[in-house]
Amino acid sequence: MKKQLSPLLVGRMLKKIAPRIGARVILEPTWKIVGQITFKNGRKRYFRFSNIDLNTLGSSEIAKDKDFANFFMKSMGYPTITGKTFFSDELCAQMNSRNNIHAAYKYAQKITFPVFVKPNSGSQGVGACKTFTKQEFYKAMRFIFTRDRLALVQKAVEGEDYRIVVLDNKVISAYQRIALNVIGDGKSTVGQLLNKKQSLFVKNGRDTKINQKDFRIIQKLKRQGLSMKSIIEKNRQIFLLDNANLSSGGDPVDVTEHIHPGFKKFAINLTKDMGLRFCGVDIMASGDISQTPQKYRILEVNSAPGLDHYVLSGKKQEKIVEDMYLQILKAMQ
Repeated sequence: MKKQLSPLLVGRMLKKIAPRIGARVILEPTWKIVGQITFKNGRKRYFRFSNIDLNTLGSSEIAKDKDFANFFMKSMGYPTITGKTFFSDELCAQMNSRNNIHAAYKYAQKITFPVFVKPNSGSQGVGACKTFTKQEFYKAMRFIFTRDRLALVQKAVEGEDYRIVVLDNKVISAYQRIALNVIGDGKSTVGQLLNKKQSLFVKNGRDTKINQKDFRIIQKLKRQGLSMKSIIEKNRQIFLLDNANLSSGGDPVDVTEHIHPGFKKFAINLTKDMGLRFCGVDIMASGDISQTPQKYRILEVNSAPGLDHYVLSGKKQEKIVEDMYLQILKAMQ
C-alpha cells in the first residue's frame, strides 16, 4: 500500500501521536496544513506545515534569511561559506542602490567561478544553481529574482552534503543527501530514466516532481556532453543537479548511527547559539561524517526542517521521525 505522508506529514503525524500524551490535534479540514494542539493542561499551540510553536520567532526569522544567519554564525566563529546578497532591480530602485545583478556578477568574478546562486530566503533548493559562466550566472539570477528580491551569491564548495537534525540537546537524525541522479541501463535515454525515477517517487509516496525542462538540469547535462536524448551505458551514474535537496529529487542515506560525536556536539552547539531548539543543520564536509570533524562548511540552518522525504525512506526512519515529533509535543506542553 502506498504511503500518503507527504506533503502533510506534520499534521497527520501530530494527530496520530498526540493522544499518547493526552493531547488532541484539530486540523483545518480543507487543506490540512495548519493545526491547533490542545494539551491536558489546556495550553494551546499551533503549527503550519513544518513550522511548529517551539522555536522563538526572532531566531526562526534569522534562520530563514541565509545572509543574516551566515553573518551571526561567522561572528561566533563557525565555518561559513563566503558569500554576499544582491538586490532585484525593483529593490534597487526602492533602496536607491546599485547592489544589482551586474554588481553580483562582478562579485562572482572576484570570488572566482564556479559560484552558487540561490534565493536568500528560499527553501527546498528551489532556484539554487551552480554557475560556471557569465551566461549561466545571469540566467540563474534572473530566475531567482522572479521568486525573491534578494539573491545570495556564494563560493562553490565541494564535499559530501549532510543534514543533522537537532532537538534541544540531542541529535535526532542525520543523513547524507545525494543529488538527483540516474543510473544507466544501456538502452534508456536520460529522459526515460527520469520518467522511471518519477514513477518510483509516486510509488513511494514522494511528492517530488522532476521538471525535465529545468534549465539547471539541461546545463548540468550539457557540461557532461549529454542531453535528455542521450542513452546512458549500463551502471553509469549521471548527476542532474548540483544541489542535493531531497525536495529537488535527491536521495537520503541515513547515517544517524554513524555520526561522529564531534559533529553531534557542533550541531547541538550551533542550534543553541542560533537561539533554536529544533533545527536542521546542513553542512558540506570534505570527508565522511563518521570521522573526526576536519574541513567542513555550514550550508545553512533550517528552523523548520521538512522530513517528509526522509520519513519515506524506510520503516526505521519513519519511527525516528515519529519519536521526534512525540518529543516535540512533550517539549511544547
